[in-house]
Amino acid sequence: MDLRLDGDTALCTAASSGLGYASAAALAREGANVAICGYTPEHVERAERQLRELGDDAEVLAVEADITDPDELTAFVETTVDEFGGLDRVVTSAGGPPSGPFRGTDDRDWYQAYDMLVMSVVWTLRAARPHLIESGGSIVAITSRTVREVADGLVLSNSVRRGVIGLIKTVAREFGPEVRANAVLPGAHETGRIEELIEAAVERGEVPDYEAGYEDWAADVPLDRIGEPGELGDVVAFLASDRASFVNGTALPVDGGLTRS
Repeated sequence: MDLRLDGDTALCTAASSGLGYASAAALAREGANVAICGYTPEHVERAERQLRELGDDAEVLAVEADITDPDELTAFVETTVDEFGGLDRVVTSAGGPPSGPFRGTDDRDWYQAYDMLVMSVVWTLRAARPHLIESGGSIVAITSRTVREVADGLVLSNSVRRGVIGLIKTVAREFGPEVRANAVLPGAHETGRIEELIEAAVERGEVPDYEAGYEDWAADVPLDRIGEPGELGDVVAFLASDRASFVNGTALPVDGGLTRS
């Protein structure tokens, strides 16, 4: 299916690796000009290089930016608009907060998680809104299936990410009819984040080794595996495109059928 994204400009936050990068890559393959930001310089450089190899037509802008800094996110949006002459698609992403139970967190952990997961979306959309209204664009927020069903040992993610869903459902109404807004709720995918969570479980003695931890993540998935990042990226690209022109305000699980609700 041609998603008709040729020449569109897509901005993706926290997209130098993981599911954010997979989403940027899917948009680039569909012909969109892609702007990404990331916190680690070497990751940003590698992502830019890889994105440029995906197609001859799409252009790439890659910048270093801290998504917990509103000024840097605003500058990222404005730089993108200056570079490409407008903004059509916004994909928000963020790394996961530290894993652990409630008793292992303090106030600083909660505030940092809120800035990373919720306020980063607020700041991005605040800067992007006038450009998206002008272009009749779209928003896709990458969150987690934990907004539907909590996961043990992830109290920060379980709690804070739910704010993104309330935000997306609200702006889906407020920004319409010009702009659509949706969220995707990924389950486990083969990213560095999953490696981090499995290694943490090994350290806590919950599983004997990495292989056993990996098998635990896949055990309850009806498809009997965890996802590949590109599978999530393809869903994001579809929702961002006008092929999904009547999909608005939804929160779509992409988890192989793991979510029961």
